[in-house]
Amino acid sequence: MYFQENWFRFGLRSGYLGGAGGPNAGVNTMTELLIDRETYETHAVHIGTQQKSADMAQFIQEVRSDGLYLIDIEITDSRIRAISQFLNRYNPANIMVVSARQYGQRPARKFAEAIGANASVGRFIPGSLTNPALRSYVEPDMLFVTDPAADQQALREAVNSGLPIVGIVDANNNLRNVDIALPANNKGRRSLALLYWVLAREVLKARGETTDEAWAEAQDLEDWESTF
Repeated sequence: MYFQENWFRFGLRSGYLGGAGGPNAGVNTMTELLIDRETYETHAVHIGTQQKSADMAQFIQEVRSDGLYLIDIEITDSRIRAISQFLNRYNPANIMVVSARQYGQRPARKFAEAIGANASVGRFIPGSLTNPALRSYVEPDMLFVTDPAADQQALREAVNSGLPIVGIVDANNNLRNVDIALPANNKGRRSLALLYWVLAREVLKARGETTDEAWAEAQDLEDWESTF
């Protein structure tokens, strides 16, 4: 049986998040996507890996002929909506966004800047969440990881500190210790840029601070892509 996310810790229904309890649970197929399907696809948001964890089976739509698992875009879209609302439960200054992956560093930093959160990109200094003696020590209220595998040091410390954890999870990721998952390609440069760009927009829209049109005019999506 796949790992059940800890949505109940936060008073959220499984259907509210979509995906828990089955591939399409909580997904309203009549709801218009936040951005058009073609944009999701051209940015490879749905392109997973050739390995699939048991935890991620609930989010997989199909297997391509070359063996790549494809993530259900409607579930990804539904999760972006839900996670944007969840993030707005917290003081943004107490949200920490981390990305050890090179392709995630620029979009993670820009996302944090946009919503007023803190970012730790590149190598995560051990003890940053658990050792008050370190200059890098911080006490966030929640952690957002770009990849649970690449960000395992931050993930482990957040678990030890009892912090809720939101993570972008690819087809090969395990959901252990990830409380709320955003199923998507977390390895691609364009995918990560689009995910963080849309998520920032939705967080700010929920606060009444921007609109789709204003965001598109002020924030060039290509500028969110890492240049490594």
